[in-house]
Amino acid sequence: MEKIYLLIVLAPLVGAIIAGFFGGKIGRAGAHWVTSSGVGLSALLSLYVLYQFITGKAEVYNGSVYTWMVSDGIRMEIGFLVDQLTALMICVVTFVSFCVHIYTIGYMADDDHNWPKESLVGRNSYQRFFSYISLFTFSMLMLVMANNFMQLFFGWEAVGLVSYLLIGFWSVRDTAIFANLKAFLVNRVGDFGFILGIAAVAMYFNSIDYAEVFAAAPSHADTQITIWGDSSWSLMSVICILLFVGAMGTSAQVPLHVWLPDSMEGPTPISALIHAATMVTAGIFMVARMSPLYELSETALSFVLVIGATTAFFTGLIGVVQNDIKRVVAYSTLSQLGYMMVALGVSAYAAGIFHLMTHAFFKALLFLAAGSVIIGMHHDQDIRNMGGVKKYMPITYWTSLVGSLALIGFPGFSGFFSKDAIIEAVHFSDIAGSSYAYFAVLIGVFITALYSFRMFFLVFHGEGPRDEHAKAHLHESPKVVWVPLVLLAIPSVLIGAFTMDPILFGDWFKGVIFVLPEHDTLARLGEGVDGAFSMFVHGFGGMALYLALAGVLVAWFIYMRKPELADRIRSAMAPVYRMLDKKYYFDEMYQFLFAGGSRGIGKLLWNVGDKALIDGVIINGSARSIGRFAGWVRNIQSGFLFHYAMAMIIGLLLLLTWFVIS
Repeated sequence: MEKIYLLIVLAPLVGAIIAGFFGGKIGRAGAHWVTSSGVGLSALLSLYVLYQFITGKAEVYNGSVYTWMVSDGIRMEIGFLVDQLTALMICVVTFVSFCVHIYTIGYMADDDHNWPKESLVGRNSYQRFFSYISLFTFSMLMLVMANNFMQLFFGWEAVGLVSYLLIGFWSVRDTAIFANLKAFLVNRVGDFGFILGIAAVAMYFNSIDYAEVFAAAPSHADTQITIWGDSSWSLMSVICILLFVGAMGTSAQVPLHVWLPDSMEGPTPISALIHAATMVTAGIFMVARMSPLYELSETALSFVLVIGATTAFFTGLIGVVQNDIKRVVAYSTLSQLGYMMVALGVSAYAAGIFHLMTHAFFKALLFLAAGSVIIGMHHDQDIRNMGGVKKYMPITYWTSLVGSLALIGFPGFSGFFSKDAIIEAVHFSDIAGSSYAYFAVLIGVFITALYSFRMFFLVFHGEGPRDEHAKAHLHESPKVVWVPLVLLAIPSVLIGAFTMDPILFGDWFKGVIFVLPEHDTLARLGEGVDGAFSMFVHGFGGMALYLALAGVLVAWFIYMRKPELADRIRSAMAPVYRMLDKKYYFDEMYQFLFAGGSRGIGKLLWNVGDKALIDGVIINGSARSIGRFAGWVRNIQSGFLFHYAMAMIIGLLLLLTWFVIS
């Protein structure tokens, strides 16, 4: 099996190298064939690995592939940990990535028009894009298959680097460059905390191997450390919170969420890949993998819970006022990531991973469907200019409807089972902050339905596009674009019901995810649920379903029956609308405090250090001193012989005096 695991990881890397370095020689067709084949092979092998675990034929693999170095007893290795959690993650990552690769063939076919004709940077851009997304897949696979913190950090930084390249792919656009720089800098803030957490693990456990650290964790449960002053801190709380700071950046949690909406500046395929199955889910996976550590710190769990609930509620509200079709879906991603974090915060790790899986399918579907609409609308992304697209793009319409119903948790769809499980788990939790989180995720259901079907009704229903040229040329996207939509729509409907029992209430994660009995909220939920149909019936007894239906009805009434009502509400609630439109002024605040503050500090250092000290004192000051000294010496040289004789006599007298005195 080790060779299969290596092949799963290396196949996308080989495709990325060939397309990246030899793209000019193999051409467009060669680039998309070699990368899609590599990712497709990884997807097939991942499904085989998952099947082996389902049938009980595979055992957990934890082995080293390559030892880089050993320093002070700490082994730094490339190694794989393949268990049920890994098998599930690699299937999700490779399947979604394969669908994105196929979709990209159609979406990027006309990419040449995005580059100035005289620009060399656009040369072989098609091949370069395929190289990047294949490299992105490799990086994520390295992250989820890691068995040690060093490899985890390598994959973590690699997905951050490739996301920088992909968000700013259209580098001739100032907005794209600003967005990728913003993503890179914000993620580095999170990564600083992440690497400090890893350093603390290495310092106190003298190992960065998962198995060794997890085995030794209970012995450090009561360990107290001093960071500054005389204050005492729980070692496990410090490690877990620092690691979570990294997740806050990568998984875009408040207040490090600001980069994710701007990542929409990249091409739509990468929006789907980043938001659905790869980078933003890395933080969710990491916290679930570290459950043996997080279970030893209720402080860290509470911190995760509150941050996740805040993200779920407040970023969802922003989605209600967005008019860019991709940004609406982007804010729904932020909100759903908050739901996943909430699940982790109440120790319902299985529910968080379950929602990660279901969300990956329907969110990739929604992004790719949005891209299909954008193609049809000649790259107009404003939903206010759309309408009536249903009759022109029926496949995109029906798949978008499936994705939207799954997102709001409509009964029977995949999102229904995973979202309901999270809400009920929070309801059963006693962790500090659970009451606030329950309110946030429950009201968030209404908000999700409202912005999802606001977008759906404005795009697909109504009179039709306002642009007559777009209306005349609007038609269904080519097969290479809509086939991935259908492939993603199938699991968006079915995957929840078929996998709920073993993942949530079965023993799928037994021995993989660790939960203390007093934290096991899913066990309490499982007492009243017996199978998917029971969960389906159980959903009708809670408020979530009715809040979702209320959100759909409100969206229908405002945007279909009484469209003028939207303007009246916006005028009546102008301050609230302005605050949401400005995204709570986070961007302005960060620009003022950090960007402006950095420029202010730089200007101060330039004026005081460079201009006054270095230029004024050291460089110009030394020149002026030498000039003054030279002027004084020049005045001594009078040219009269008796002056020089007198100076010699006085000098001789001084020397004699010195000798006599000494």
